[in-house]
Amino acid sequence: MSISSFGSGIGLALETIRSHKLRAALTVLGVIIGTGTIIGVGSILAGLDGAITNALRSFGTNSLIVFKFQVGVRHGLTAEERMRKPLTLENAHAIAERCRSVEHVSPYLFPTWGIHKARYKSFDLYNLDLGGVEEGFAVGSNVEMMHGRFFTDIENRHRLSVVVLGEDAFKALLANVNPIGKWVEIDGHQFEVIGVMKRPAASFPGEPDNRFLMPYFTMRKMFPQAEEHMLVVIAKEGKLAAAADEVRAVLRQQRRVPHSKPDNFGISTAEQMVEEFRRLTATTAIVMVVLSSIGLLVGGIGVMNIMLVSVTERTREIGIRKAVGARRADIILQFLTEAVVLTGLGGLAGMTFGWLISLASRLAFPNLPTAVPLWAAALGVIVSVGVGLFFGIWPASKAARLDPVVALRYE
Repeated sequence: MSISSFGSGIGLALETIRSHKLRAALTVLGVIIGTGTIIGVGSILAGLDGAITNALRSFGTNSLIVFKFQVGVRHGLTAEERMRKPLTLENAHAIAERCRSVEHVSPYLFPTWGIHKARYKSFDLYNLDLGGVEEGFAVGSNVEMMHGRFFTDIENRHRLSVVVLGEDAFKALLANVNPIGKWVEIDGHQFEVIGVMKRPAASFPGEPDNRFLMPYFTMRKMFPQAEEHMLVVIAKEGKLAAAADEVRAVLRQQRRVPHSKPDNFGISTAEQMVEEFRRLTATTAIVMVVLSSIGLLVGGIGVMNIMLVSVTERTREIGIRKAVGARRADIILQFLTEAVVLTGLGGLAGMTFGWLISLASRLAFPNLPTAVPLWAAALGVIVSVGVGLFFGIWPASKAARLDPVVALRYE
């Protein structure tokens, strides 16, 4: 078939679709849903990957997260992990003193389990992210201040009742006032606000910045039963692997782990957590493909059915075309072109649907940088056209096999 004939075939296909708009729309509904799912979920996964990868890497390429079990994407804790003893401040001091490849260690003390509440005048805030840290935490975790300052070592040693707020916590309690010097109530204790931190440049999508950071020993005084620690270890430039080995050796000795036993603590790097997250999203992507395939299969069956109906309706037309010299290949290509145009239009509608899903996700979660990835758009178009070709072969072959004499007699 020549280019002009191919163009005529597309025009004829569009005219057929135009004369049966509702039937065509219902036929490709499955293609629209399947393609839209690929585009929409692909954009969400791409945005989620970018946001969480940046958030994890914001810990720093030279950082180690040390906890009593491995930090990252988990499917539950083992009985042995639940029984592990927490890390201690002494562990942090031992690492700082004995690990030559370590630049700095920041202990982070979690409060005791329970519901914590902050109040300023008539404003209440729950779901607090309470933590007790030393003054070096601001440097090790790249804390940027919006108002005021971070607390000092003297304030920590003297257990002063001062606190630094996260950006969303500040907006919820003190948005219309100068926060510096104001006193807020945290679990019945009065604290002076001395600073407000900016939201981390790379934070998890949808996660509010409700941080309330107070001096480590102030947290100890407020929660004497608190013992759960996380250690943020900053390695010297280019010595992350050596620092991890040194930290492991010191902690095994400190926690009296026998040589024949595995570690009873976890050391995680940003890259390790990124890899674990991407393994999880790879599984999600496979599920997405399976679900999309169901929609595309339904759409493909609909296309095949409607093309068989079209062959029956246009039997006389096929007979006339064959009588004036149309070859079997011309008939096949005509009906395949119609099927491809039909599913291609469905694919374009599905791309629009997927883009709307991406846009709605971005509006709902401003921290989620959703964007339609090129691979998802290309896959959506290729799959929709492929569905038309695959499910259009049988109807096109049936049309090409019609005997012209019998077709001309068809009423």
